[in-house]
Amino acid sequence: MKDKRVVFMGTPEFAVPVLKKLIENTNVVLVVTQPDKQSGRHLELTYSPVKKVALDNKIEVFQPIKIKEDYQIIIDKNPDIIITCAYGQIIPKILLDFPKYNAINVHASLLPKLRGGAPIHKAIIDGYEETGITIMYMSEKMDAGDIISQESLKIDIKDNVGTLHDKLSDIGAKLLIDTLPSIFNETNKRIKQNDEDATFAYNISREEEKIDFNKTSIEVYNQIRGLYPFPTAYATLNNNIIKICESDLIDDISGKVGEITEINKMGIIVKCKDKSIIIKRLKPSGKKEMNSIDFANGIGKENLKGKMFNE
Repeated sequence: MKDKRVVFMGTPEFAVPVLKKLIENTNVVLVVTQPDKQSGRHLELTYSPVKKVALDNKIEVFQPIKIKEDYQIIIDKNPDIIITCAYGQIIPKILLDFPKYNAINVHASLLPKLRGGAPIHKAIIDGYEETGITIMYMSEKMDAGDIISQESLKIDIKDNVGTLHDKLSDIGAKLLIDTLPSIFNETNKRIKQNDEDATFAYNISREEEKIDFNKTSIEVYNQIRGLYPFPTAYATLNNNIIKICESDLIDDISGKVGEITEINKMGIIVKCKDKSIIIKRLKPSGKKEMNSIDFANGIGKENLKGKMFNE
């Protein structure tokens, strides 16, 4: 496959293993990624993880503000195929149709389930028991193109976004390389998606980050692990935002919804709609992430017990 000219389009850490595998196995002639962003207290410009890999491998980088309006460089590279993975912009039809082998995408769900930009988060939040990777032809409609190959993965009850992200990223890279030969020799499958079976995983909103303890304990537990380590679920306590990083389930049914009913060696126990959760790690506003027991000891357990979250 080293003779195949590839334009790769991606941005976050999830796309890095995919790009690295492509560099090893194909001729990546251009990497397209989102523009550099200002971050930190000093608003320094930072590269996307994909750009760093490209520069380390001396591959030309293209960072259009709007790919729909600025794509001629990609055409000029005359790619055999365009491969995207978590790029972050809608690709214009002219690019989808231009390469000999068209444009394909590495998507982190078992399509048609969880179309959209947050499939890993929503798989956990929505209580899916399995997810996976789909290699698909791109179409103008979001994540609705024909499926080429898929690989499933069971979601462990202890998985969070970070652990599931890493597992799926590695699976995606391997599945892509295993699938490419069939695309290039034109023996690959092309399975149309059933739109009636589609579910959606739109990008996480700020409102979705706030914990609602009126939900069941498993729903709250899934929300917490489905948002950690990014962007992280939160609740308010004494009018201060507390990010909740890690929790566990417990059968305790005592107390009012949102109430801190107990503080023990396991953590801070909070009542939900049915049972309770144990908050094990948290991050107070302006402070580092910490063990919940250390947080409770710092404030004083007697000052926390009976307090209400989101009051």
